[in-house]
Parts: sequence; C-alpha cells; structure tokens
Amino acid sequence: MTMSIIKTTWPYAGLPVAAIALLLARAGRTDAFGILMLELIIVFGYIASVMDIKTKRIPNELILAMLAAWVFTMTPKLFIDTEAGISLLKDSALGFVIGGSLFMIVYLISRKGLGGGDVKFMAMAGLYLGLGGTIPAMLFGTILAALSGLALILMKKIGRKDTIPLAPFLYIGILITVFMQ
Repeated sequence: MTMSIIKTTWPYAGLPVAAIALLLARAGRTDAFGILMLELIIVFGYIASVMDIKTKRIPNELILAMLAAWVFTMTPKLFIDTEAGISLLKDSALGFVIGGSLFMIVYLISRKGLGGGDVKFMAMAGLYLGLGGTIPAMLFGTILAALSGLALILMKKIGRKDTIPLAPFLYIGILITVFMQ
C-alpha cells in the first residue's frame, strides 16, 4: 500500500518548488508582461513534467494550451506597444524555431529515442523563453538528463535501452535559465 501511495504522489513533490519559482519569478522584475510569460512557462513546464513522469508522454492538448496562452498574452502586447511587441515576436519565433528544430533533428537521428512531445514542448517553451533563454534551458536540461540517466545505468536501476522522462529535466533547465536572467 505504501509503495502505491509513493508512486502516485511523488510526481507532485515538485509542487512546492514550482510555487516558490512562481514567487521568485516576480523578484526584482517590473515588466508585467515579462512576469506573466515567466509565470506561464513555470506552470506549463510543471504540468508537462508531471504528465511525462506519470505517462511518459506530453499530451498535444497541453501543447495547444501553451500556444493558446502565448497567443492570448502576446496579442495585446502587439496592440499596446507595437514596436516592442514585434521585437518580442521575432525573439519568440527564433526561440520556437531553434528549440523545435534542434530537438527535431535529435528526434530523427535517434530514431525516436527522444519523444515527439519533448520536441513540441521545447518548441513551445522557446516561444516563452525567446532565443536567449531557449538554448541555455535546453543545454541545462539535457545535461541534467544525461547525468541522471548515466547515474541510473551505473546503479543498475535502468538499462541502456530504457528511457527516462525528459520534461522534468527540461523544466529544471528552464527554471535555472529563468533565474539566471
């Protein structure tokens, strides 16, 4: 009985971390639009992490929700401050293309060793992070995943062909990147 409780609740152990991250995202920042974007990626990243841990997939519905939230947030910015909005739009588009393209290349080369949900999640995260945040988040996340996978293999908890969910590591990479900016 205890083991089943642990298996069903441990994905939510990061909830306090996400709550603290939401509070810290506001610290020292005055740009309301920037704060909202950080809050959205923190919330969506947490949901993607839990879903990936529990089901080893990131649902398309979550990816569409991320896109819809970005569009609904970005549209007023374009009308209120068009020049800054266009600059943000370009930066977001570059983050989307870089995040999605690099992961798509790995997805194709690795013969689907990387999940399609991870590709879509990183592309959407690129919209929120922009070019300057996407690359560091990807690097931090993939390095953490590789080190964790290597440690699990060395401890004989998983085999070389086994998979681990990537979204939680990408989420940690996103958090590191957000707080380094």
